[in-house]
Formats: sequence, C-alpha cells, structure tokens
Amino acid sequence: MKLTPSLFIAILLCGCASTSQVDNKLRTAEVPQNWQFSETTQPIAGNWFAQFSQPKLSLLVDEALNNNQTLRQEAYDVQILAQQLVQADADFWPDLDLTLNTGRAKSTNGTISNSSSLELESSYELDLWGKLSAAQKQVNLNYLAAKAKYQQDRQTLVANVVTSWFDWIAAKQLLSLFEQRVKNAKQNLDIIESGYQQGLNGALDVYLSRNELNTELSNLAQQEATQYQAARSLERLLGRYPDASLTTEQLTLPLLTNDIPIGLPSDIITRKPELLASWYQVLAQDAGLAFAHKQRFPSISLSASISDSGDELTDLLSGSSLAWSLLGGLTAPLFKAGDLKANEEIARLRLKQQEQTYLDTLYTAFSTVENAITTENSLKQRYQATLAAQQNAEAAETLAFEQYQRGLVTYTTVLEAQGRSFSAQSALIQIKNQLLANRIDLHVALGGDFTDTRNLQDNEQEDVIINE
Repeated sequence: MKLTPSLFIAILLCGCASTSQVDNKLRTAEVPQNWQFSETTQPIAGNWFAQFSQPKLSLLVDEALNNNQTLRQEAYDVQILAQQLVQADADFWPDLDLTLNTGRAKSTNGTISNSSSLELESSYELDLWGKLSAAQKQVNLNYLAAKAKYQQDRQTLVANVVTSWFDWIAAKQLLSLFEQRVKNAKQNLDIIESGYQQGLNGALDVYLSRNELNTELSNLAQQEATQYQAARSLERLLGRYPDASLTTEQLTLPLLTNDIPIGLPSDIITRKPELLASWYQVLAQDAGLAFAHKQRFPSISLSASISDSGDELTDLLSGSSLAWSLLGGLTAPLFKAGDLKANEEIARLRLKQQEQTYLDTLYTAFSTVENAITTENSLKQRYQATLAAQQNAEAAETLAFEQYQRGLVTYTTVLEAQGRSFSAQSALIQIKNQLLANRIDLHVALGGDFTDTRNLQDNEQEDVIINE
C-alpha cells in the first residue's frame, strides 16, 4: 500500500488524538456534604502528634523513621522508580554507539595481515504518535504514586509507633494492677487463715481465699507475658532486636477530652496520601492504555553511521576510506494475530479495574473516618460510666471486707466485690488506651501529618522525597 501524504496525515492525526479514557463518573464520585455524626466544618488540624508530645516518644518516632526495615524498603522502591523515570526520559534522545575493531590474521600461505575498523552509529525514533510520551507519562505517574504511598506508610508507621507506645504503657499499668491484686489476695489469705486458727472463719473461706490467690498469680504471669509482647511489638517498629528492653520508668496514659476539627469529607481526597496514590495509579493505567493503543501505529526511526577501515590502527580517520550512511525507516505492524488488539484491551480492562480500586479506597477512607467518629463518641460515654463504676466498686470492695470481718456477709460477697472493683479498674485503663488508639486512627484517616517529629539531619527516607 502506498503511503500518500493525505493518508500519512490521517494516520498522524488519529495517533495523536488520544484523550483520557478515565470514567467521568470517577472524577465526580459521590461525596457527602458533611460527616454523619459531626456538624463541625473547621479545617482539619495538622501536626496531630503535638497533643501526644512526650520527649521519649518523639525520640522513638525518629528512630522508627530512620531504622524501620519495611519503610526503608518503600524508600528504595521510590528510588528505583526515580531511575526508571530517567530511563523513560532517555528514550527521547538518540542512541550513539562507537565500535572499534582491530585484528591480526595469518593465511594458509603464511601471509600476515592487519585490519582495523572504526564505526560510529546513531539511531533515533520519532515520537510522532506520542507513544514515547505515553510511556514516559506512565512511569512518571507510577513514581508519583510510589511517593504518595511512601508518605502514607510514613504516617502509618508513626501512628503505629504511638499506638504501640500507649499499648505498652497500658500493659505496664495493668501489670501493676495485677501485682496489687496479688498483694491484696495474700493479705486477705493471711487474715482469713489467722481467723480460721482462732475459730472465727470456716474452712471454706480458707479454700476460697487460696483459690483467689492462685488465680491472681496466674493472671499476673499472663499479664507479664502480655507486657513483654507489647514491648517487642514496639521494638520491631523501631527496627530493633525484640528483647523487650524498654525503659522501666513510670508512665501514665493521657486522657483525651477535647474534640478535634475534622473538616469536610471532600478535604481528605486531596490530603490523604493513600487516595492520591490510588488516583495516580488510575492516571498511570490511563497512560498505559494510550501506549498500548499507539503500539498499533507505525514506528518511524532514523539511523546514521560513519565508519572507516584500514590495515593499521593509525590509518583510521585518515579520510581516504571514510564511509557514511543515513537511513530512515518505517516499521508498521501488519499481522500479529490479534496480539496488539488484545494488549490494548488488557490495558483498558486494567484501567477499569484500577478505577474500581480507587472507588473502593475512597469509600473505605470515608468509612474509616465515620467509624472513628462514632467510636470516639461511644468511648467517651463508656469512660464516664466506667469511671463512676470504678469509684462505686472500690467503695463496695472496702465495705464488703469490713462487713465480712464483722460477720455480716460471707467471703463470697467479698470476692464478688473485689472482682467488680478489679474489672472496673482494668476496664478504665483499657478504655483510655482505646480512646488514644481511636484518636490516632482518626487523625491518620483524615490524612493528618506529624511535621514536628521529622528529623531531617539523619533521615535517609526523607532524602528520597526531598532530593528529587
């Protein structure tokens, strides 16, 4: 088929007229005007870490950002994609190769001859259809997606460190509570055994008190293991060997009573790195579809070469035997048995698949925020009710033991009162920790950052983002 000028222009316009295939419904996804259980419209606050500011915790966060192995892997992924972007940019430049050959040979008649050659070759593909541009755009968008994912992983790591820190403190406080329970059980046993020897108590009370002591010793051993496990979980986030060697200083859980500004649902679309990464991946698949479509068009390339040969290496470039060539080529796919069409259809389906992934990520982000808001309201109510229950249970425990010593109630009543008091005290610690964990999850779900915790002087991962 003869390639007439009019046909050439038609092919050119067809190849260049590539528009985005992203579904317009995706760009206008359904977003609520406000959160379901909140009427605040104040902008989302940054630097959520400030409200948990503790010198020791700040050092641990910096340590995790520097040493966490999973985050370092993500940093290397970003660096690899940055180099792939350099490779994609290199496709827009011509290739230039230099070949130098020299040899010495002996024929069958004993004649010895020398030969030398020098050749300089260059090739260049014209990007008339924008195929190379589409490939470069896809790589660039994948790079941006990796950077956004890396930022999300940094925020998640900091949140996990803070949550694990408070989990460890809660485990230590519960351990102290169990130790006090063991101490009280021993004191009760001493009193009851003394009363039994004096004929004031029955054998049943002795057996019950001994059973109570053994139960508390068992609970104490279990809580010690839980406390060590919490320490090791935190140490793994820090990139340390998990030997549970964290400091033993006395620490307490802060109580969060203030509300935080959570903005509008539409705010997190541009704030949350996870959503940005998913959107970049949609655009990257769209660029991949454009590349697959343009693969079906002819490739036009230019090549040039300059060569020289001679008997001796010193004869090269003398000009006597210098040769050159300049070629232009047009390569068009004629028959691939549907391979190129199938590749384009695969790219289109992957784009549609990524669109659904983005929508799933978007609505999951909304759901996470809504659940965190609901959970926080519930935890605040539970805390107030449990606080009142603890105060009543402690008073009932003291009163029950006093009445038992006066013979007014059985020892079973004392055990029941002590169990209620212990349950209320442990529940209060757990609810305070749940409030902290839920508040942290809410900040991360809103796309919150932690700017004051970053150590830019010795942070390899931060260099990945800054040194572009």
